Amino acid sequence: MPDIDPRHHSSDGVTLVLVHGGLWGESDAERFWHRPGIVRGLSERGFTVLAPERPRRPADWADEARHLAGALPDRPVFLVAGSNGCSAAVRVAAQQPGSVRGVMLAWPATAGDASVDRLDREQLAGVGATEPVVDALLAGETLRGTTDADLAALRVPVGVMASVPSNPHHQRHTVDALLRLVPGAVELPGSPEAPVPWFAEHLPDFLATVERFAAMRA
Repeated sequence: MPDIDPRHHSSDGVTLVLVHGGLWGESDAERFWHRPGIVRGLSERGFTVLAPERPRRPADWADEARHLAGALPDRPVFLVAGSNGCSAAVRVAAQQPGSVRGVMLAWPATAGDASVDRLDREQLAGVGATEPVVDALLAGETLRGTTDADLAALRVPVGVMASVPSNPHHQRHTVDALLRLVPGAVELPGSPEAPVPWFAEHLPDFLATVERFAAMRA
C-alpha cells in the first residue's frame, strides 16, 4: 500500500465498526478486539471505535446482518471484520452502501471446505444449533452467507487481509477469490488472526494497515 502523508490525513471523525469472528458465541469482541489491543490502539490513533457483539444464537446470516445494521451509528462508517464476521459485514455493505465508507475483510473464513465444515458442524451441534441453523450458517460460495454474485455486486471499497500463515479455516484461496470477485478490491498486508497469542508482535503493523486503508478510502 502507498504511504499516507500524515499532514494530509487525520483519523479524527472517522468511525470504525469492528465485527468479530466466531460462530454461535464461539468468540466475542473482548477476545477478538479488546484483549489483543486493537480497540485501544485504534482509539489512540484518533479513530472512534465501536466493537459491537454479534448475536450469540443467530438463525442465519440475514439475522446477523440485521443485528449488525442495528448497531451502526447514524453516520457512515468503516467496517473492519474478522474471520466469520466478514459474512455479516459484506451483507450489510451490500444492503446499506450509503452507510458504509469501506470494508476491511481480515482473515476471511473459508467456505465450502468439507473438513472445515465437518468440524464447524460438530461444534455448532454441540452447543445446540439445529440442523437447519447449521445448514444456513455454513451455506455460501466464496464466503459463508453470500453468493459470488453478491460479492461481484458490491459497490463499496474493499480491502482483503490474508491470514499469515494460512490455515484450514482461513485459506489463501479465499483471499484470492475475493480479490477476483469484488470490484476494485485491494490486498492488504497479511497477519495472524487477532485472537492467537503470536498476533501481539504484529499489532503495530495491523493498526497501521487499518489507518492507511481508512485514509485511502476517506
